[in-house]
Amino acid sequence: MAIWAIIPAAGRGQRLGALRPKQYLAVAGRALILHVLDCFLTEPRISGIAIALAPGDREWPEVAPVEPRKPVLIVPGGRDRSDSVLSALNALTGKLEKDDWVIVHDAARPCLRPEDLGHLIDMVSNDSVGGVLAVPVVDTLKRADSGGHITATVPRKELWRALTPQMFRYGLLQAALLESRSAGSLVTDEAMAVERVGYVPRLVEGSADNIKVTHAQDLVLAEAILLHRHGSSAKQ
Repeated sequence: MAIWAIIPAAGRGQRLGALRPKQYLAVAGRALILHVLDCFLTEPRISGIAIALAPGDREWPEVAPVEPRKPVLIVPGGRDRSDSVLSALNALTGKLEKDDWVIVHDAARPCLRPEDLGHLIDMVSNDSVGGVLAVPVVDTLKRADSGGHITATVPRKELWRALTPQMFRYGLLQAALLESRSAGSLVTDEAMAVERVGYVPRLVEGSADNIKVTHAQDLVLAEAILLHRHGSSAKQ
């Protein structure tokens, strides 16, 4: 079955406080989004990549791979993540059958390990629904009131922190996101949309260093991870 990757990259990254969208900031000598693309371009089971960009994005042509190893489809992004993913799904009509696969990955997660992507595909490709990379929660969790005071300690047993990529059947994910939009329900990841329509995704353990760049300190951490992993070659 065909597998396409979807990279929602239409956000502005306002919490980072940068002058340009965070996916174009330099991390270990390259635009953050290029680290993301590398993982999917080198995985042989990925047929192509759909990237959802903000209308009027002028920075992508400056960083886009000149001769990518597989098809890279640019689609218009939406106001939020789910709109961008749905736009990419709609653009893949005719390229995928309903039981083919899509793998959605944050443009702000440059530290995905290729072996984790491969492990997700191995573990999920025979599942009827799909699954997500995740890591068990190891910190003690506190519930707070509106004044910032602790109201309870939340048991961490059986709690997981959802990461990306998240891998689902093409037709199922498209229907789930359409249903969420129709209901006016904001979903924060693809698994949430699939759960809303009654399905149970699989959890696949990934690596904790698959971090999401949200704040300025995350850029420093992401660069340290990439340089440690790849050495001096990460800056070339």
